Amino acid sequence: MREKSKGAVIVISSHVVRGSVGNRAAVFALEVLGRPVWALPTIVLPWHPGHGPATRLRFPDDDFDQAIDDLIRAPWLGEVSAVLSGYFGSARQPAAIARLVEAAKQKNPDLIYVCDPVIGDLGGLYVPVETATAIRDRLIPLADLATPNRYELQWLAGRELPSNQAIIEAAGDLGPKRMLVTSAVPMMAKGTGNLLLSGRSALLAEHRLIDNPPNGLGDLLAAVFLARLLEGLDEEKALQLATASVFEILAQTAKRGSDELTLESDASSLSTPMAMVQMRRLLHPAPRKPSTRP
Repeated sequence: MREKSKGAVIVISSHVVRGSVGNRAAVFALEVLGRPVWALPTIVLPWHPGHGPATRLRFPDDDFDQAIDDLIRAPWLGEVSAVLSGYFGSARQPAAIARLVEAAKQKNPDLIYVCDPVIGDLGGLYVPVETATAIRDRLIPLADLATPNRYELQWLAGRELPSNQAIIEAAGDLGPKRMLVTSAVPMMAKGTGNLLLSGRSALLAEHRLIDNPPNGLGDLLAAVFLARLLEGLDEEKALQLATASVFEILAQTAKRGSDELTLESDASSLSTPMAMVQMRRLLHPAPRKPSTRP
């Protein structure tokens, strides 16, 4: 396993003043794991909306487009080895990110684009349908890796996903060559799982379910898994370490009784996690299908 060069990662998501979600989680994790980061907020909030109403500081779409144009023209764009996108503040922003990813891949054909489609959860969509549609139609086809939760994948695929086989089939229909699905169907009692689909491989990483978790786990997992891939680890080891890190931080946060992930106290859990994760290789995954979306 040869570590890739320490190229920068552009992280594009929400920024909160208090808390550890969106860019706050992803940037911290990537920097702890040795990655230089360029961070671009899509929206700024005093805290996660789950804590209650607060003012949303939005960027005019034209200004956001111009900032993306600046990054596309930047003389340092060739330094970038990955782009990670998450929550969007408007339906126009995904198109701007698509332009950035396409330009960055021209500079570095090996660049990895990770699309974390932060659009909803068990309760349904929490972004406008227009934003979710733009992510599905413009960014998912560009992604080298997509990291939806099961409920987001249900919306993207347009059908219920009651089993891991159904998840595998839906992921194949959408088209990214890799998909990491959180909240997958567990095989262990009182557990939860992350299901990684890549080619004909289906790997399930499971751990104990912790009730009422704080927000930010998906943001954290996408960033840690990306960092491990950039190290040159194989997919199974990257999945095991990323899942162990996130579970360990979640367990320690729950023990402290915090309403936000306690990343500042748990940096060692990112670099050297000790939590046990049950790894399973699922048999006979469905063949991956090429995307039919434009």
